[in-house]
Amino acid sequence: MKKTILTFGLIGGAIVFCFVFLIGALCERDIISLDKAEFVGYGAMVISLSMIFFGIKSYRDNYGGGAIRFWKAVQIGLLISAIGSVMYFVGIQVHGVIKPEFYPTLMEKYKEHETNKMKAKGASQVEIDTTIAQMDKMGKMLENPLFMFLIALMEILPVGIIITLISAALLRKRTVLPAVNTA
Repeated sequence: MKKTILTFGLIGGAIVFCFVFLIGALCERDIISLDKAEFVGYGAMVISLSMIFFGIKSYRDNYGGGAIRFWKAVQIGLLISAIGSVMYFVGIQVHGVIKPEFYPTLMEKYKEHETNKMKAKGASQVEIDTTIAQMDKMGKMLENPLFMFLIALMEILPVGIIITLISAALLRKRTVLPAVNTA
């Protein structure tokens, strides 16, 4: 079980790690807007965490004789998610070390973006100033690696849990993508 979890967790983690850099580059060059970056980011998480499905299937086919119980599949999926989540955080931190100007610049773009949206909706200057103060406070909090780790987990772990539950429910049935005998 350890080999399956490590293999698929590290593959999924490597994928999400790379996506951190790709999405960062796309945002930095204004190829995608901040509004779309969130959707692209969650899409990247789904792609990388699809390794949960393949990890559970691999365990079922190679160690479970073509069958797996729901809770065993959930256990495997959550452990794969945990590895992917940690690697997501590591990717964010490495990106911040390699490009230390990225996150402060991104925060300034985000403040400008939100300010423009608020002005378009007719918000008062007091509301805008309050929102900017809250964003500045959040920016300071994100400089703390522990807080950033918790935020990263809050972003990716729910996606991993959903994919785990769906994969466990599907793969507990022997008829869903049955193992192919090559003997």
